[in-house]
Amino acid sequence: MLSPVRSRHLLKPLALLIATLPLLAKAEDSQVSEVRITASKQEDASARVNQRERDQLSAATSDTANLLRDIPGVSLYGAGGVSSLPAIHGLADDRLRTKVDGMDMIASCPNHMNSPLSYLDPTQVGNLKVYAGISPVSLGGDSIGGVIVADSRNPEFAAPGQGTLLKGEIGARYRSNGNSQSVNASATLATESISLTYSGAMTKADNYKAGGDFKNYTATGRQGHELARNEVGSTAYDARNHLLTLALRGGNHLFEAKLGYQDIPYELYPNQRMDMLGNEQTRLNLRYLGQFDWGNLEARLYHERVNHYMDFGPDKRYWYGTSSNVVGQVYGQPCSPLSSTCAAGMPMYTEGKTSGLSVKGEFSLSPADLLRIGTELQAYRLDDWWPPSGGGMWPGTFWNINNGQRDRSAVYGEWERTLNPSWSTQLGLRYEQVHSNTGNVVGYSSAVGAMGNQVADAAAFNALNRDRKDQNWDMSALARHQHSEALDVEFGYAHKTRSPNLYERYTWSTWTMAAVMNNYVGDGNGYIGNPELRPEQADTLSATLDWHGADREWQASATPFYTRVRDYIDVTRVTNNATGYNALRYSNQRAELYGLDLAGKMPLGRNDLGRFGLKGSASYVHGSNLDTGSGLYNQMPLNGRLSLTQAQGNWNNALEVVGVSSKTRLSTVRNEVRTPGYGLVNLRSSYQWSSVRVDFGVENLFDRSYLLPLGGAYTGQGRTMSINPPGTDGMFGWGQLVPGMGRSIYLGVNLKF
Repeated sequence: MLSPVRSRHLLKPLALLIATLPLLAKAEDSQVSEVRITASKQEDASARVNQRERDQLSAATSDTANLLRDIPGVSLYGAGGVSSLPAIHGLADDRLRTKVDGMDMIASCPNHMNSPLSYLDPTQVGNLKVYAGISPVSLGGDSIGGVIVADSRNPEFAAPGQGTLLKGEIGARYRSNGNSQSVNASATLATESISLTYSGAMTKADNYKAGGDFKNYTATGRQGHELARNEVGSTAYDARNHLLTLALRGGNHLFEAKLGYQDIPYELYPNQRMDMLGNEQTRLNLRYLGQFDWGNLEARLYHERVNHYMDFGPDKRYWYGTSSNVVGQVYGQPCSPLSSTCAAGMPMYTEGKTSGLSVKGEFSLSPADLLRIGTELQAYRLDDWWPPSGGGMWPGTFWNINNGQRDRSAVYGEWERTLNPSWSTQLGLRYEQVHSNTGNVVGYSSAVGAMGNQVADAAAFNALNRDRKDQNWDMSALARHQHSEALDVEFGYAHKTRSPNLYERYTWSTWTMAAVMNNYVGDGNGYIGNPELRPEQADTLSATLDWHGADREWQASATPFYTRVRDYIDVTRVTNNATGYNALRYSNQRAELYGLDLAGKMPLGRNDLGRFGLKGSASYVHGSNLDTGSGLYNQMPLNGRLSLTQAQGNWNNALEVVGVSSKTRLSTVRNEVRTPGYGLVNLRSSYQWSSVRVDFGVENLFDRSYLLPLGGAYTGQGRTMSINPPGTDGMFGWGQLVPGMGRSIYLGVNLKF
């Protein structure tokens, strides 16, 4: 519960909005059969993933973030099979604002395994778009990168006079690599004023196999669990997502309630020291939409609770030494018998609670002017504790974060104006306060030795004043100009601010084993928090030149960008291994990022075989730490995609070539490892008739071997308990990266009724 003082503080921005609500008394309901909320008088500047693209890609992946892979400027940090982390122009994770059904979700995990997009299966997505350039302040604060908006499908109602609407769909997908199996179903029962919809999806996969000849360690003479040739350890997963939606419509008012539930029995991570062996999330999301004679009103109230459990999965429990002789096991169960060849468990629990409120009004001041004002409140609570275990982590419970608190309150205003048929502008200003704090902590033991001096670390942390209040300002200015029928120009400037998350500020132990468990970038290093961190402040300049035909059958765009970040949260070394993993402490430094996105499409003509076309994109980003001269970590090298498309009747086909250059600009403080360039070929095909759709294709057609540039360090096999374990034949020690997936044939079938 919030204290009275805290409650009054959170309600201050809300009072500013309430002051405008007397205008609502003059509202008049217009009798329309459907609520239509106009979000802007101007064209939305986001990049969208359309329904056809979502259908095609959802057959090839169970990871919703992977649906964004064709958008210029977007890349993906490798993680679990359904939880990769999007990056936009070199900025990822908490540096982006990710909204799922309007909710600002937070990863409640020291490894950020439960990322926001993982709570929607690809088949549940109804709207997915990215603001990669200058994003409006109304889409959220507490971030310095772009914005990702993911929504489940809108409620459907029966047409006037139809009576009752009953519809649904069922589908199944199979991917050969990893023996991945997925099913999805949805059903809607609705009248003209009431709509009830259920959608659910389940997906499960074994470890995938790398392309070419990936060398994992398969010792002879072992019994039980053993990786097959080319198998990439700790890549299996099992996930279930369910969503129930009730919507009520009357006149020009809509009320919507969404109840979501996720259960992930296990999701293994090839680039983390731990695996997720349980993640349960429940969320309630209430929304009101109303249209009045003065404009629109939207209000949202939500609550989310996450119970998260980590430990070593089967691939991490084994030493994989030449003398191993280990009995097999089931996911999440301890090794039997415990011996020198089997790592003991290290259970880790996290509980996160998030409550939020947002209210937004849009006022049509004139045919040329739209004013948008709003407020947002969010209260977040986090507990992260590690019970004692049989591997020396005892006799007490290690409290990584105890009663962590992070509360946000914001108010913003945004003005859109159409100056003339050729020029339009958007100006926005946002104020946000972020208040964070945490309780006292304690380690496993009072002994000083192999587990570090946990007593001294905890005492020093507990003696600190940990209460922090950040006063953050965001602003954006965007102009659009239609230079001619063939050229549109958009350019702008944004100042964005992000406060440190709880793990960056409040993880306290200098013991390397605790540090490596607090790593959400998957680089093998250990991380230690810093309560003195200041918020990141980023200034971004961006422009887009868009050439196109009158019918937009052909189109070419170029988007250069430049971002300079003050107080960028990077790291300094606590230990100093020149070729190995280190313990690192978060610290404020300076950074800059710049680059270019290119995209285009063009028709190639029509013949007896159908319509042919080309579609392509390319992206480049250069990130530097200005204090050290080093590269920023996990920056995607120059990359591009080119697709030859063909459509004939009910058929849609594509031959796609993916090219990625070598990654040579590295984060030296992290001992980041270079990756070579590579090229892949993918085939996609779909056929639709009546209510049945079939998607099939081949990813990595020629089974090429490659390393994921953003995949992180390969810690998916054995010897998890040491920050720099001695390797066997070069395995398990520092320097090995996660390999990409080899050839995979997929098939998806979906039936609507």
